[in-house]
Amino acid sequence: MTGNDIISSGWRRNNLGRSSSPYLLQHISNPVWWQEWNNETLSYAREKNMPLLVSVGYATCHWCHVMAAEAFSDEATATFLNGNFVCVKVDREQRPDIDQYLMDFINSRNGRGGWPLNVFLTPELKPVYGLTYAPATGGKYGGSFLGIATKVLEYIRENSMTVPDFIPDTGLPESTDSSSVISTLETYFDKEHGGFGQGQKFPSHSTLLYLLFDLADRNDEASGNMCFKTLDAMRLKGLTDHLQGGLFRYCTDREWTIPHFEKMLYDQAMALWNYSLAFRITGNDQYRHTADRIIRCITENFMQDGLFITAHDADTHHIEGSTYLWSLAELETVLGKTDLVKFMKSYQVTETGNFEGLNHLIRSNDLPLDEIEDKLLKIRQQREQPFRDEKIVSGLNALLAIAFIQAGRALDQAKLFTIASGLTNRLLEKFWDGNKLAHSLYKGKLQRQDFLSDASAMLAALTFLAEEDPSWWDKMETFASYVRTFRDGDIWIESRNEDFRPVQASGFDHPYPSPVSMAEFGLTRFSILAGNDYLPLEYYQPYQSDFHNTTAMICNGQFHIFTSPQPLPWSELPVNSIQLRGAVSQDCYKGTCSRLSASWKSDHD
Repeated sequence: MTGNDIISSGWRRNNLGRSSSPYLLQHISNPVWWQEWNNETLSYAREKNMPLLVSVGYATCHWCHVMAAEAFSDEATATFLNGNFVCVKVDREQRPDIDQYLMDFINSRNGRGGWPLNVFLTPELKPVYGLTYAPATGGKYGGSFLGIATKVLEYIRENSMTVPDFIPDTGLPESTDSSSVISTLETYFDKEHGGFGQGQKFPSHSTLLYLLFDLADRNDEASGNMCFKTLDAMRLKGLTDHLQGGLFRYCTDREWTIPHFEKMLYDQAMALWNYSLAFRITGNDQYRHTADRIIRCITENFMQDGLFITAHDADTHHIEGSTYLWSLAELETVLGKTDLVKFMKSYQVTETGNFEGLNHLIRSNDLPLDEIEDKLLKIRQQREQPFRDEKIVSGLNALLAIAFIQAGRALDQAKLFTIASGLTNRLLEKFWDGNKLAHSLYKGKLQRQDFLSDASAMLAALTFLAEEDPSWWDKMETFASYVRTFRDGDIWIESRNEDFRPVQASGFDHPYPSPVSMAEFGLTRFSILAGNDYLPLEYYQPYQSDFHNTTAMICNGQFHIFTSPQPLPWSELPVNSIQLRGAVSQDCYKGTCSRLSASWKSDHD
């Protein structure tokens, strides 16, 4: 919708009905006069000298749903907002640049942020105040959203001429010595329950990946303890969907008991990468089983027309987790007493339950129960299912292609490379116009803005494809050049979209690799494959920069660089390996190159 549409139809209405965002479409019934972010809306705010409320979220966000049903459906709140602000809704998954800028703002002021992310700005787009969830009326959470908006408006009216512009901190993370990375991670590690921190537990994918590569390099006991205790907690307890496979977004408690029931594509991709490598390093079949179940979840729940959708909601009909929960009586009816006894030898279920009087399924051991689990899954699939965010994001699909390739190597499943190759071809057909990689696709409508987060993931995927199949080489070179266009001196830029300021790309490696770290990773791999020089990378502070630190391992010689005339079988190589084609068969590792033995070559040529 253009600004002329808004004005001619009356901006005094909710204008989200024509949006290409599933998240924005969820708010079309709000009495708030929501507008989309575009130049016309911003010009209108400046022309009328009206401050803006910019509310950022995503389609599967539980607290976004709560706020939409409460404060943004409250007539008194809506009346006040409509009369005093230009109200704008933003899908963070479509506009990572706006989301990052506003998240940087709230983090700088409050020390933490989240979604929904609500920020009040002057007509000149200077942020004034930010908050996450607030109720329609005051209560245990503090003041009402209406009360907060009233105070912010008073402040803007009194101080509009002196509100400073917000310039995010552009400094690099603090560097550290490689020898201290593991010891520092140990200070964050929850020795009792696994994971990092003492509160709610997110799957720390980039940290686990670094620990796995460190194990391949040094077989360090501390790395193994942190890594495998966490991977085991994640796969046995409440973070995992034990009936179909796949991971939920995070657990709300330290013990990994009750998840926030969203399922995100990025979590499945990173978990597949990690569990596949864990199997390859340890030979533990439970890690292979977990990886196989993640693949099942991805192909059954996320695949759509050869691409993969973004997420599944936590809620079903506004009730969190209801699709996934069981009463003990229902389990007994479905399974019968004999199978229920078997089931309860592994699963922790009770009469009182562990979530709202019902049971979220948690395992205490690895007793095989495939037939029983499949029976329960068939029953569960007959229930109402959570909302699906069917938006296709190019960068997240490229990340999944990487995970498929890595899993194919670690699990010795060549079909996964074929799947990744087909996925990447389809992404390029749909999103690449020869100059820019479009960001998202929803119901046939392509969002043509480009972002480093997408370009860097695509480059990394192409380096893995070209490593095995030279037909990908030209595309890899093209994307290496394209990714470099997002660099401005020493700074990586997430985007240069015409309706917003240039935004520096994030270097924070959670919940999945940051655009900066993925760009470093892809360009480093490209330089190695192309025979170009590359410089050592400093290690940065762990946890926040662990995917960057994986690339630092590569740059500092902690990955094997194998050269051979013919491809070597990945099943025979360490997981920290990169392959090149060349006349001399050798392994370069930690600054030393050694010829492959004649017997080794004869077995594998």
